Amino acid sequence: MERRLAAILAADVVGFSRLMEIDEAGTLATLKVRRKEILQPLVAKDRGRIFKVAGDGVLVAFASTVNAVQCAVELQQAMAAANRGQPGSRTIVLRVGINLGDVIVEGTDLYGDGVNIAARLEALAEPGSILVSGAVYDSVKNKIKVAFEDLGAQRLKNIAEPVRAYRLTGTTAVADPTPRTITDKPSIAVLPFTNMSGDPSQEYFSDGIAEDIITELSRSRDLLVIARNSSFQYRGKAVDVKRTGRELGAEYVVEGSVQKAGNRARITAQLITAATGNHLWAERYDRDLEDVFTVQDEVVRTIVTTLVGRVAEGGAEKAKRKPPQLWAAYDHFIRGRAHYHRYDLDAAEAPLRRSIELDPGYAPAYGRLASCLVLKYYTGGQDADLQEALRLAQTAIVLDPHDSCSHWTLAFVYLTMKRLDLAGIHFDRATALNPNDVDASINRGLWFVFMGRGEEALRSLDADLRRDPFPPTYYWEIRGMALFQTRRYEEAIEAFNRMDLLHWWTHCYMVACHAHSGSEAAARADATELLRLKPDFVIDDLERSESYRDPADLEHLKAGLRKVELPG
Repeated sequence: MERRLAAILAADVVGFSRLMEIDEAGTLATLKVRRKEILQPLVAKDRGRIFKVAGDGVLVAFASTVNAVQCAVELQQAMAAANRGQPGSRTIVLRVGINLGDVIVEGTDLYGDGVNIAARLEALAEPGSILVSGAVYDSVKNKIKVAFEDLGAQRLKNIAEPVRAYRLTGTTAVADPTPRTITDKPSIAVLPFTNMSGDPSQEYFSDGIAEDIITELSRSRDLLVIARNSSFQYRGKAVDVKRTGRELGAEYVVEGSVQKAGNRARITAQLITAATGNHLWAERYDRDLEDVFTVQDEVVRTIVTTLVGRVAEGGAEKAKRKPPQLWAAYDHFIRGRAHYHRYDLDAAEAPLRRSIELDPGYAPAYGRLASCLVLKYYTGGQDADLQEALRLAQTAIVLDPHDSCSHWTLAFVYLTMKRLDLAGIHFDRATALNPNDVDASINRGLWFVFMGRGEEALRSLDADLRRDPFPPTYYWEIRGMALFQTRRYEEAIEAFNRMDLLHWWTHCYMVACHAHSGSEAAARADATELLRLKPDFVIDDLERSESYRDPADLEHLKAGLRKVELPG
């Protein structure tokens, strides 16, 4: 295995999927011209070598870090100049990441963490900017006339150790230029409420208040509500409302705080216009804990009334939750839900079961516990977990037929059981009940994949990015599966590489993508990682985890695994 030290430059186009949706032919033509007239001449001038082009992304190797950084600066400057005066559909904005590290050489291709870290830094970069690793900074800091901003140690996806990152300050970060989905609905983001209790262990409570406001606002068909996963990216950060609104695509932002003491809670909430920072409404509530649900309803009703002009028919007024009979049941529910969002399923299970014990009529606790158990089944649980998940999800729907989360949870259980027709019915019901429920919509994308409707899945997932600009990691897994099904292997690999954590079944798709595209060394490397995660793996395990309706789709996956002689 040949190795060498190389400076790797990774670049890709911001909002490429949206540009393609607007004007596929025009976007590809513009990108081709930019590569020929800007990228290739600059790479040649700075003595680099383009070793991979995949969709909107490019990887370039340099023998010199100085040349790599110089090329990146010139590239961003040239792209900015080419964009002047162009319409949005012809504006090509890049993110760039650079790393110096050891790489594996196979023919004309390069692999290894040296490449992977560059790609991860590129994903962190703002549109129009350049990020470099600490190794690059140490190499060039006294050799090139550019300034750097120290971003500290960064946790990068699938990289074991934190990596120091620096942003070049000589290039100007720009807003994402690609047009968003056209809608006449007001768009709103609810940021995580600040925990003012002085006790970090109470953060689950302030998060729970904000999350329930998101859930209730989402039921209004007259609002486009940014998903929790994206708005909660700002927890613990100093928020610039104008910038946050731009990053999330939100016209309005809700901020608040919660202070819990004994059986009392002080909750503040304010509605802000993102473009100006002006306050439209603010209120403070001092209530007993049992009155928290009333406060949440008041906040939701006021926001909807303020933004839409009335409480929408079929919206927030009809969406009032069926509150739990006991305050303690709700408290245990939001504790369990907080663990669930961190994928700590064992820690989530006990408080959710306790919530049900305290209030056997509280539907959300049944639905969330069902979600835990079906995920537990996927990660090596027993058939009994799946059967209990089915009973819990069915009970949740009996208790509250209008709860979107319970419907998509039941749909996911049916999907796992390969009862695809029933899964489709409940996915449709979930998205009809709450068009803003991104969890329901993303998981419905998985149903499209298993039904053999990969292109439809991709269109649906593209729309999900409007409501969730920072989607959960499983979004990229489902997107990768859809791209694999449509034989777009390089794009599928890019999607999988965006995940925070790759499960053994994700590595199955990575192996098959590399194998079908002729990259044998990369396929074998992923096969090694697959067997490390699941030493007893055999190809027939996929009969349990993958619910394809058409056996040919499953055979397509298996065939890729056989190319590297994985056990059957």
